[in-house]
Amino acid sequence: MKKLLLLFMFAIIGCTELIDKPKNLLPKEKMSKIIAEMAINDQLNTYLPPTNMENATRYVLKKHQVNAAAFNDSYTYYIATGDLDDILSEAQKLLLKKDPAAEDYINKKMKDNKNTPVFAR
Repeated sequence: MKKLLLLFMFAIIGCTELIDKPKNLLPKEKMSKIIAEMAINDQLNTYLPPTNMENATRYVLKKHQVNAAAFNDSYTYYIATGDLDDILSEAQKLLLKKDPAAEDYINKKMKDNKNTPVFAR
């Protein structure tokens, strides 16, 4: 009986979500577009060091008519639900669509650095 009760408790706990869905949740497509633009701005900072990243981020959010709280809430929700990987993959596809030559560069780097972890490439 104790085992059955324990199994029942695990089932109830396992079925609950880690985080509640925010009221201002952004659609996955919109998140992908915003993240892709933020990635471009981040790379521009590499070539133009005095760039103010905070202003660049505000510009991207304003362009998409999103406030920082909605973006942060959505980002946190998608991390907790495991959907962020799909969003980031879609953002990468958007970036590659904007610059097809980048795909060749990425593939070359991945081939040259097979033993290097993905996040360090």
